[in-house]
Amino acid sequence: MSGVALGIEIVVVFFLALFLLHRYGDFRKQHRMVLFATLLAWFLCFLIVFILPLDVSTSIYNQCKINSNKEKAAVLPTEYSNQSTNSSISPTTSTKKVCHKPWSYIPDGILPVFWRVVYWTSQFLTWLLIPFMQSYARSGGFSISGKVKTALIENAIYYGTYLLIFCSLLIYVAVSPKLNLSWTQLQVIGITAANTWGLFLLVLLLGYGLVEIPRSYWNASCHGHLLAKTYFKASKLMTEKADAEENLEDVMEDVRNASEAIKYNHPLRKCIDTVLRKSPTEYQEKMGRNMDDYEDFDENRNPCPSKKSLVKLHKQVIYAVQRHNRTQVQWQALLEEAFHLEDVAKNETSAAHQFVHSFPSSEPPGWLSRVLYTPTIEWYWECLLRRWFYRALAVLLMLVSVAVVWSECTFFSPRPVLSLFAIFIQLAEKEYNYFYIEMACFFTIFYLCYCVYSTVFRIRVFNYYYLAPHHQTDAYSLQFSGMLFCRLTPPLCLNFLGLIHMDSTISGQQREQTAYTTIMGSMKVLSFIAKGFYIYYPMLILLLCIATYYSLGTRCLNMLGFQQFMGESNMTTDLVDEGRELIKRERRKRQRTEDGENRRREWRERYGDPREKYASRNRNTYSELKENNESVMNSSAFAPLSRRDRSDQTELLQDAEPLDFNAEEITETEDRRYTGGRYLATSLSRGRIFDDI
Repeated sequence: MSGVALGIEIVVVFFLALFLLHRYGDFRKQHRMVLFATLLAWFLCFLIVFILPLDVSTSIYNQCKINSNKEKAAVLPTEYSNQSTNSSISPTTSTKKVCHKPWSYIPDGILPVFWRVVYWTSQFLTWLLIPFMQSYARSGGFSISGKVKTALIENAIYYGTYLLIFCSLLIYVAVSPKLNLSWTQLQVIGITAANTWGLFLLVLLLGYGLVEIPRSYWNASCHGHLLAKTYFKASKLMTEKADAEENLEDVMEDVRNASEAIKYNHPLRKCIDTVLRKSPTEYQEKMGRNMDDYEDFDENRNPCPSKKSLVKLHKQVIYAVQRHNRTQVQWQALLEEAFHLEDVAKNETSAAHQFVHSFPSSEPPGWLSRVLYTPTIEWYWECLLRRWFYRALAVLLMLVSVAVVWSECTFFSPRPVLSLFAIFIQLAEKEYNYFYIEMACFFTIFYLCYCVYSTVFRIRVFNYYYLAPHHQTDAYSLQFSGMLFCRLTPPLCLNFLGLIHMDSTISGQQREQTAYTTIMGSMKVLSFIAKGFYIYYPMLILLLCIATYYSLGTRCLNMLGFQQFMGESNMTTDLVDEGRELIKRERRKRQRTEDGENRRREWRERYGDPREKYASRNRNTYSELKENNESVMNSSAFAPLSRRDRSDQTELLQDAEPLDFNAEEITETEDRRYTGGRYLATSLSRGRIFDDI
């Protein structure tokens, strides 16, 4: 099994990341560089979470071998002295400690190289490549050099902050008389700077998630509370959706004015074509119908915008379209959730014990759902079992959260061992239960990651980004998630190793280090961080959990004018009532659409499709006319033409009208038009790798 477990987990993690990217991203529409960067970021972060438990079990086995060798070396001189003094006495038997090799043991030398590649690749992605790609994609420039310049300027703040932290630590090490700078110590300074930034944000997010995650599952078991909160979200999202639509209309009005001012033979026409390609299809068709492409350009007719203003307009279009698409996707998802909750409320009083949906699902159910998740099973799950399952899960997660908070406040104490996770791992270490060690490490890291990452997408200030299933996540949210995962996962795993006392820098124990800790370097180079910030700053989680439990942040935002769901508040009640009316209106609208589709379907089943009927009738009439014409032509094919017939043909040719070269049916001009109905530049640009990110 040498290295087999590592290879299997790498393959499994890769396909897991690929599956999630296929679920949230869109392989057909989104750029390949965006998909590749996101896939690589997710893959590396998942690798850290999945491989770190194997590293822990391997280091425990190596520690067992070291202890066994020490005991053996201590016993041998005693046995030799006993044999020399009394040769007739048989050698004393000693109880040797047997070290059982774990099934997932990874040989020495593999993990250090593996962690070095994974860590530095993830840091390159999160600090350099992905932020640059985000700014590059949002840039309004029309050339690669312009987009690169804008991306560098926008990321100068982030790069400057990271460089400031690194330089501060570098000056501290250079001034310290006991330390000598080397390449290894410079790497440790860079790693420490990145982990310090990540741990600072990690504690803030973790303090909120450890309380809010169990509470959200408990509230999800209360159907009335969940439905009222959904109405509240609908009211707020409708306001944001209307604002996004209004903003998009204003931006499209500016685009229309610029498109009318810059005609087809203007040098900046290619820039307008690029802006039009980023616009929604309905606006493209509308502007294409209202624009005269064949009017010559006249500089004195209308003032044309400059290229700088077009760059600004291009950036506004990208932001407005992204915001509009985001609100549309979130609105549809919220409608489905509200309809489902209302269906659950209606089906709770059903005597048939079969779940009935108001509207059919947009996606057809699979064969597994049809066989296992029948309407009867769905009724028992949605109306009876789900609330009790969520309550039990909330209690379980609450206990885990309490254990995490206690361990974060006490993991610095090696004797006595107060960290609960360290106690569990040490008990399993005595029994050499490597499977339990790996499972406990995996589920603990997974829960910490879930609390941190879900908090990012729950907080309102981060609502600019979202992860929506069914290929509805935009490219910017995918890049943001990949960047955030790579930035928070390494310090989170390092903090976990401190919780289980596998980091000797924090716990002070002399034991075999994990390969992950050796790659992070010895934090003794920066003693004030290793013995101060890394130990005492995580205690802030306790205060953050108390503040989250009493909803202090929500109350403060509500006092500042940001409407939050506050239960019995007057503002909350008004927004809930407004959201209920919005959901009723959308339900009536969808019901009318469903009724119209049902009537048309019944009409086609009863009387057939009238279009096919008329088409067949026209085909029969055309065939009859064609046969009559052929018979007439055959009968008069060789008949000589009279003088009167020749004069009639000449008169018809003279009365023929000339062709209208301005008509829309001319194919020569249509070949140079964009499919949306608008005029694009006649010169075809070569597609580059970063053109359409």
